[in-house]
Amino acid sequence: MNLFARKNIDELQADAAHEGAHTLKRSLGPLNLVSLGVGAIIGTGIFVLTGTAAAQHAGPALILSFVLAGVGCLFAGLCYAEFASMIPIAGSAYTYGYATLGELFAWIIGWDLILEYLFGAATVAAGWSAYVTSFLRDIGIELPLWLTNAPGTLVQLKSGAWVRATEALQLSLQQEGISMASLPHAEGGFNLVAALAILVVTLLLILGTKESARFNNVAVAIKLAVVFAFIGVGGYYVLTHMTQAVDNWTPFIPAEIAPGQFGWSGIVAASGVIFFAYIGFDAVSTTAQEAKNPQKDMPIGILGSLVICTILYILVTGIMTGIVNYPELNVAEPIAVAIEATGYSALASLIKVGAIAGLSSVMLVMLMAQPRIFFTMSRDGLLPPVFSKLHPTFRTPHVSTAMTGVVCALLAGLYDVSTLGHLVSIGTLLAFVIVCAGVWYLRVKEPNRPRPFRTPLVPLVPILGILVCVYMMSGLPKEAWERLVIWLAIGLAIYFFYGRHHSVLQRTGHAVIGDGPGPDAPHTPGDTLDERITPPVN
Repeated sequence: MNLFARKNIDELQADAAHEGAHTLKRSLGPLNLVSLGVGAIIGTGIFVLTGTAAAQHAGPALILSFVLAGVGCLFAGLCYAEFASMIPIAGSAYTYGYATLGELFAWIIGWDLILEYLFGAATVAAGWSAYVTSFLRDIGIELPLWLTNAPGTLVQLKSGAWVRATEALQLSLQQEGISMASLPHAEGGFNLVAALAILVVTLLLILGTKESARFNNVAVAIKLAVVFAFIGVGGYYVLTHMTQAVDNWTPFIPAEIAPGQFGWSGIVAASGVIFFAYIGFDAVSTTAQEAKNPQKDMPIGILGSLVICTILYILVTGIMTGIVNYPELNVAEPIAVAIEATGYSALASLIKVGAIAGLSSVMLVMLMAQPRIFFTMSRDGLLPPVFSKLHPTFRTPHVSTAMTGVVCALLAGLYDVSTLGHLVSIGTLLAFVIVCAGVWYLRVKEPNRPRPFRTPLVPLVPILGILVCVYMMSGLPKEAWERLVIWLAIGLAIYFFYGRHHSVLQRTGHAVIGDGPGPDAPHTPGDTLDERITPPVN
């Protein structure tokens, strides 16, 4: 049995070129794809994780972390662009791995995508909960802290915000002559708000809710309006309070207190954390079968959305750390904390509403994506058939959607944003490493295969992509690595005990093409997942 059996690229390309009543409609142009990428990227990373990354790892130098992460994503994005133009299939990284490095690597990527989507949705829900709680507080509704925070100790700062007690926060307070023990304390219990949000979205998806291009465009407009409003108002505040901003930016790179906590090692660690902010550009590749001209438009969508979002992230980070001293940003709603510090309370409420709407759409599409990954892996025989079972009425993968929702709700309730974000980042970085390696491998293995978009300077660009991603992974906490090893061990055990024995490719020598009920089964309308939901965005 060949662990590195590959799907036939010619078959995949033929399937991608097929058009008919039961295929996805090619209706997306380059602007739609850039919009989709921006909508998928702008979410938890900028609304949530920027605060914890600045407070715990990099301080004002978080700007440099975004530059480092952006460079790594650029190299990976060029590799994704080559694959997306050559194999325009909705399976994205999972399919690329299957077609280049083989089944074992495809399994690892698919297993990693669970970290990206399932754990990612839980992280989004935790941030969503913080913004909802903050907005309710504005209108006089105070929810109990133990029902809106994951288990752990919280302390209240002079701004009135409750933040998670960390070693970095304690050191910062000591420098100001404040003892953490003197501040009000509270304990988190279970983030019920986040868990309920996941369950509601799960129910909607089971009933057949789907993401349309119109909904995505509205979500993108809301998110961008919030970001631009913050840049405009926050930038004006910084310019008119430059002395305060300079004080908050000084020192730009705080002295290292421990590996990964400030100094250059903190910048690297933060780049791994806020890498989460870039997760989403790869989602553009999942819409390849809906692009009018995927060979030309996919690279524009992937790389264009990356450039736009990197610029926005750097502006937001600089303004946020200029308004608020970075230790006070160790919250799940840092943009709200920053805008409240400006005194523009009316705008603060609007930004919170916009952030809630934006995070809601991200949560929806992440929870839509995960069952689709399970569905595809089940169709290939790598997971049990129950994961590709469809509801007889709603024609949705209701079993895998329900399982995903319940697990995700528990994660969102029990773990804080920082812990979840570390897992999502390290898992996705590993997937990116494999995609970069796949481009390099295929160039050596099949150098003459037509490539509508060619990654420049191969093997230099794939090698740099691998090195930068591994470098960012190295800056993540030891606990994140331990959890990744455990996660991969569980995944490999499932593959060797089940997946490799039931693999359709191993048993028949041919890949399952399409999302139908089986390679030899007759087709009836509604049998493909693609006919009921659009490809997931991140």
